[in-house]
Amino acid sequence: HQPMLLLAITEFVANSAAFTYFTAGALQRNISSDMLPRRFPLKLKTKSMGLFSPQLQERYPDHPMELHLSARQQPRLSCRPNALHGALFISAEAFVVLPNATRVPAFLLNI
Repeated sequence: HQPMLLLAITEFVANSAAFTYFTAGALQRNISSDMLPRRFPLKLKTKSMGLFSPQLQERYPDHPMELHLSARQQPRLSCRPNALHGALFISAEAFVVLPNATRVPAFLLNI
């Protein structure tokens, strides 16, 4: 007596969509400090990142930063009887934003 919706997606469809998005370059995102929630514990400033890289804080004291995230490989999804598994391979490149809007590369993480 109650309406029900059943949605089925196969591994093939999910991986085909991941391939399409990856090939089209749609799996990229630029993140700046104003995009993060105020309660987020880590701020995108050289002062906060100084915990991980003291030289960054010394060279660029209290400058804003940006993160450029992009997929390095096509995401992989697999369906199991009890779970959905996924693997996402990302590069996170951090930049210091100078007062004249120039971006200086700070570090690169492959996650």
